[in-house]
Amino acid sequence: MAIFSVYVVNKAGGLIYQFDNYVPRAEAEKTFSYPLDLVLKIHDEKVVVSFGQRDGIRVGHALLSINGVDVNGKFTADGKEIIEYLKDSTNYPVSIRFGRARLSSNEKLMLASMFHSLFAIGSQLSPEVGSSGIEMLETDMFKLHCFQTLTGIKFIVLADPRQSGIDALLRKIYEIYSDFALKNPFYSLEMPIRCELFDQNLKGALEIAEKAGNFGPGS
Repeated sequence: MAIFSVYVVNKAGGLIYQFDNYVPRAEAEKTFSYPLDLVLKIHDEKVVVSFGQRDGIRVGHALLSINGVDVNGKFTADGKEIIEYLKDSTNYPVSIRFGRARLSSNEKLMLASMFHSLFAIGSQLSPEVGSSGIEMLETDMFKLHCFQTLTGIKFIVLADPRQSGIDALLRKIYEIYSDFALKNPFYSLEMPIRCELFDQNLKGALEIAEKAGNFGPGS
């Protein structure tokens, strides 16, 4: 069981904090001869597989490295365009590692804003007045848990569907936010949280939650 990530979203829908605690990396590496028997394309400034699933490589996987060297978006480490590099037969055989690319900062900001809107829609669709909005979304791979404070701050945790104690964890994160962000004289409300003590205590809370699933007195 694992807790994947934590998001804190302000009342306007802006992402003010994000932490990746555990990111499972389903990756596949294979040595190819010329011509490459996969179809690649550029998507969101990344090189991804568009056709030719095989050996653990799936459509949508991004190209992560060539010959053991990490790539930078659609370019090799020395600045060559990857698509053109792989068209050149003299560069073969070539070892390529594929996997799901991590979300960029801009993508995380956009997703936080989208969830803020979905939360509001969920509240408005309620047949009763005063609905709390979306508190949990479930997929086969993870659960998204959300706790909104009275002031409109949302604490979001993505975790393994089998992970227990998330409600207690969300309230513990709120407590950490109150103690180490709100009480910090250098912190401005609604702004990004940049506080070492907040980071340290959040990581500690996640470790406890993963091991025990709850918080005892004084934790």
